[in-house]
Amino acid sequence: MSMTSISNFSDSNFVLTGFPGLEVDYLWIFIPFFSIYAMVFLGNCMVLHVIRTEPSLHEPMFYFLAMLALTDLCMGLSTVNTVLGTLSGLIPEVSLDFCIAQCYFIHGLSCMESSVLLAMAFDRYIAICNPLRYSSILTNDKIMKIGIVILGRSSLLTPPVIIRLKFLNYCHPHVLSHSFCLHQDLLRIACSDIRFNSIYALFLVISNLLLDAVLILISYIMILHMVLAIASREERIKSLQTCVSHICAVLVFYIPIIGLTMVHRFGKHLSPLVHVLMGNIYILFPPFMNPIIYSIKTQQIRRRIQRLFYLKGT
Repeated sequence: MSMTSISNFSDSNFVLTGFPGLEVDYLWIFIPFFSIYAMVFLGNCMVLHVIRTEPSLHEPMFYFLAMLALTDLCMGLSTVNTVLGTLSGLIPEVSLDFCIAQCYFIHGLSCMESSVLLAMAFDRYIAICNPLRYSSILTNDKIMKIGIVILGRSSLLTPPVIIRLKFLNYCHPHVLSHSFCLHQDLLRIACSDIRFNSIYALFLVISNLLLDAVLILISYIMILHMVLAIASREERIKSLQTCVSHICAVLVFYIPIIGLTMVHRFGKHLSPLVHVLMGNIYILFPPFMNPIIYSIKTQQIRRRIQRLFYLKGT
């Protein structure tokens, strides 16, 4: 195939998929999706505002929570335009460059969220297993360095596999499975040699998501071993309660990723609607649920939000 043909393929637009078979109901689907995005933005902005303005929350645990809220906020911002644009009919397709940029942010932010959850697991481990040295280990300087490592890890490891998408030949129908761009979705319609992308993507999954999940699991095994050694039942329950919010955040992040991966790998016979639904759960469920989880389960956050609304009400 000539270089001109390859260039034409690369410059073509990609059609976004909303909810196949439900096109006549897009207005009614748009309303709940708009509401969910609004709650994602308001909820995470509320968490960030509360942590910033409340001096008693200027602690390592809440700094990591602020990183999580900022990551979730960026995930919403990186997908809101195409998801709502597809449902409203304003953005039926996107260019390859836009698609690559969106891929970078979605996959980079997923890596960042996994890294933040690992840092939060480390925070809980130190707080429960080595409480006397907690403040000396997790100083503001250390937290800043952890934040820089998380940012560097997620922003520098992802580009090689994403930039490569620019040079692939897309000869299959340019119809994506979702209303946003995913790396594995672009590979599905490529005709070029995709071995580098497949191998590097697997490396990223193993070195980031899988490794983080294993380290989080190990940290909780060690926490559980420490907690079971505590004589008082009340103290054991109190120690474990400080981990409930983080465990819930880990579950709402990893379960959708595992579900979407299984659908992409083994669900080719499934309805396209299932693919679309799992994709939207993957990008929206964690950013939507995390502010709710931490507002309900974290006493300091809940009290500050209640006080904030009480002051506004008066």
